Amino acid sequence: MNRLSQLALSEEGFVFDPQTGDSFQVSETGIAVLRALKEGRSDEETAQQLVADFEVSLEEARRDCTDFRSQLKNFGLA
Repeated sequence: MNRLSQLALSEEGFVFDPQTGDSFQVSETGIAVLRALKEGRSDEETAQQLVADFEVSLEEARRDCTDFRSQLKNFGLA
């Protein structure tokens, strides 16, 4: 089981990593991306969901997914 799948997410944007005890807060968009990644969705599927949920362009949603995944990698979560 990877660390990403172990993260606990709240509706308010709080994220808890039970492996390290660290917690952090993300935006509503961040929660949507984390949920999609935990469900095993691709970046493209995630971006399309962001377009539907947040009324952003597909290009912006793709960029947001890429940037967010990069940040997760920096923290050792993806």
